[in-house]
Amino acid sequence: QVQLVESGGGLVQAGGSLRLSCAASGRTLSGYFMGWFRQAPGKEREFVASIRWSGGSAYYANSVKGRFTISRDNAKNTVYLQMNSLKPEDTAVYYCAARMVDQSEYNNWGQGTQVTVSS
Repeated sequence: QVQLVESGGGLVQAGGSLRLSCAASGRTLSGYFMGWFRQAPGKEREFVASIRWSGGSAYYANSVKGRFTISRDNAKNTVYLQMNSLKPEDTAVYYCAARMVDQSEYNNWGQGTQVTVSS
């Protein structure tokens, strides 16, 4: 089991930036995909971005491509989501998640961090 703790959420004006962090513990992450998801009020949780811990391409939802960047710091066991050019529609609770590379579903989740973008 992987424990995940998000931080870095907050209130920002449209056009601003935030960086979310996800500190991971409990397991060696070399065999994992790390992902960011979000859930806005009244909406289903949606995929935002993912990256393989051991390296390789990152994947993004079309709605955030070109504005958000997912990255990882192996030494700190931390995954980041850099969010630029934020829009009010990016307002949501953002969750960090992990799954083993041979699994299709994410089964390790953080508690979430609120991001609010004002217009």
